[in-house]
Amino acid sequence: MTEFTQFPPTFLWGVATSAFQIEGGASADGKGPSIWDTFSHRSGTIIDGSNGDIACDHYHRYPEDVAIMAGLGVDAYRFSMAWSRVQPAGKGDWNEAGFAFYDRLLTELEQHGISAHITLYHWDLPQGLQEEGGWLNRATAYRFADYAAEVARRFGDRVKTISTHNEPWCTANLGYGNAQFAPGVADLKQSIQVSHHLLLSHGLAIQAMRAVGCSAQLGIVLNQWTADPATDSAADKAMAEFEYARSVQWFMDPIFKGRYPALALQGHGANAPDVHPEDFKDIQQKIDFLGVNYYFRAYCSAETPPRQPECKLGKTDMDWEIYPDGLTELLLKLKAEYDLPPIYITENGMASPDRIVHGEVADTARIDFVERHLKALKDAMQQGVNVQGYFLWSLLDNFEWNSGYAKRFGIVHVDYATQQRTLKHSAHWYREYLKLQRSGNA
Repeated sequence: MTEFTQFPPTFLWGVATSAFQIEGGASADGKGPSIWDTFSHRSGTIIDGSNGDIACDHYHRYPEDVAIMAGLGVDAYRFSMAWSRVQPAGKGDWNEAGFAFYDRLLTELEQHGISAHITLYHWDLPQGLQEEGGWLNRATAYRFADYAAEVARRFGDRVKTISTHNEPWCTANLGYGNAQFAPGVADLKQSIQVSHHLLLSHGLAIQAMRAVGCSAQLGIVLNQWTADPATDSAADKAMAEFEYARSVQWFMDPIFKGRYPALALQGHGANAPDVHPEDFKDIQQKIDFLGVNYYFRAYCSAETPPRQPECKLGKTDMDWEIYPDGLTELLLKLKAEYDLPPIYITENGMASPDRIVHGEVADTARIDFVERHLKALKDAMQQGVNVQGYFLWSLLDNFEWNSGYAKRFGIVHVDYATQQRTLKHSAHWYREYLKLQRSGNA
């Protein structure tokens, strides 16, 4: 355990989820299929053979879930909208029943004094658009801007922030680079082109939302990490520099500098994306905030087999090294390289093999993980990084993408057979921690 860390009184405390991971209601009330509906029903794609048809049944149980949030005392809830729930084909007609669901959810949050933070895209592209080429098709960027404008028109005055994308690195690299995620393509050149179209869609969406007079803060959520060489060897150092350029700077530089990083472009060679003349002008829109998701660092070893980190604090159930110092180092590096807007830590948390014993889930490792990362966050803030909020991932155990239901990130345990919610020790800890923050007592 670390000592209590006091944050400013205006600091925002929240929890986060995403639509496909918790909603269920896969075809309820006119929802169209998404690429994750298709992918999770394909044999051999999900490790435990499951799918997202029911997930946490949040589509029907959202009042209970919002009541849990209210009981925790959080200020804010970050969630994503399922594009195919509100526009089944990804273009054309809007589905009013789908919008009605999000209207009810927003009303429930408003009644409990919890601010809403919407993500427009958390990986679940409408299948209809995938059949026209998906994110490899440049036209999808324009369809996304249409969708963003409609959401902003309807809900822009009821939510605090709207993020265009969650972790476009994952959409490109896991969806198109190694086929681990939907749509299940393994093609490096396609993945790099997709990353460009995602960035273009972000810029077009920001412009479209501003054009309809959206009053919410607008931004994007990027998963980021430091890239540390395993040794002082030239090979390890070069590997680390390229990793940071192809992962972090690849998405940051176009948004904040209007170009791709030279080192990554050079490394990509013939796989570099096709860029139209005005694209960077569209991508480099001023944003009101930057969402940063942090889970681990990249540890870069050119040896065979690769040298592994010491993992002094152990690993999570995802086999990820626990490295809180990386959050401080990352934020300071970003501050040094870019003219940044305010930052929210939009995801941070850990998977652990949680079980209910005598009605309780004693997830002490998760409490330690969060405490250490909050201390690391405060260290960055004390060195001048403007961070305005923290969203713990995740509120609920949920469908963890290609891991299915085997990995549990929630501070609330979900029994998928009965849909019973049980607050883990981490949820009780978070509630008491927030009380201490508000009382101003260390």
